[in-house]
Amino acid sequence: MSPQGSFAAALLDPERPCPAGLTAWNGSDPAPRFRVYRNNVIVSLIDALADTFAVTQELVGEEFFRAMARLYACAQPPQSRLLAFYGASFPDFIEGFPPAAGVPYLADVARLEQLRVVAYHAADVAPIGSDEIGAALADEGALPGLVFRLHPSLSVLGSAFAVVSLWAAHQGLRELSTVAPATAETALILRHGLAVEVIQVSAAAGVFIAALRVGESLGAAAEMAAAEDAGFDLAGTLGLLLQKEAVTALHSPRRSS
Repeated sequence: MSPQGSFAAALLDPERPCPAGLTAWNGSDPAPRFRVYRNNVIVSLIDALADTFAVTQELVGEEFFRAMARLYACAQPPQSRLLAFYGASFPDFIEGFPPAAGVPYLADVARLEQLRVVAYHAADVAPIGSDEIGAALADEGALPGLVFRLHPSLSVLGSAFAVVSLWAAHQGLRELSTVAPATAETALILRHGLAVEVIQVSAAAGVFIAALRVGESLGAAAEMAAAEDAGFDLAGTLGLLLQKEAVTALHSPRRSS
């Protein structure tokens, strides 16, 4: 292992001794100084996780969260200098963390919080103009093949748990006592203007939006949503995407051929 690799390994594993070759400016033993530095690094990573996953921390308490985050930080250190994105795999870690099994919705709440960070830092793309929307929707024959490009901040999270309600309750938007955690909910996360929004949508709407997001045509996405729920509200879901300025481009194979 290279000297840099040995240093990094010792920095994240308190069982390892101080790396060989370190010296202190005054000739004293470098080990105590290294232990302080190691602790500061780990604490800074835990603090970064606590900033991103604030609701996750509130759900289990600070002591439990920080102990869990310490194990994660030691096992999965950051791969980038941008700490804003650190913790992308933390929800998966939580899902496989046995002591968190008693809070089965914890991993999905963490996923929602991570998607909010992604949405906040996503690129700015101008929404489509009303004239282009009107022209595309007026061509009824081309509608089934119409392909939407959605804003890069947009994502959909379907959960077996009440992730939107749990998150909203911790923002003071509803009473936590009224939330039934075992109720399935689907979240639409996107940045509208400067604000990242979390919107509860139906499971069918989530299927529809997720299909559009990966390039499925309007007709194909609508069929998928209808298979989820025959009462799927296509007009209402399209209206929501347009209201939130989430559509950035439209492509019709028939019009471009």
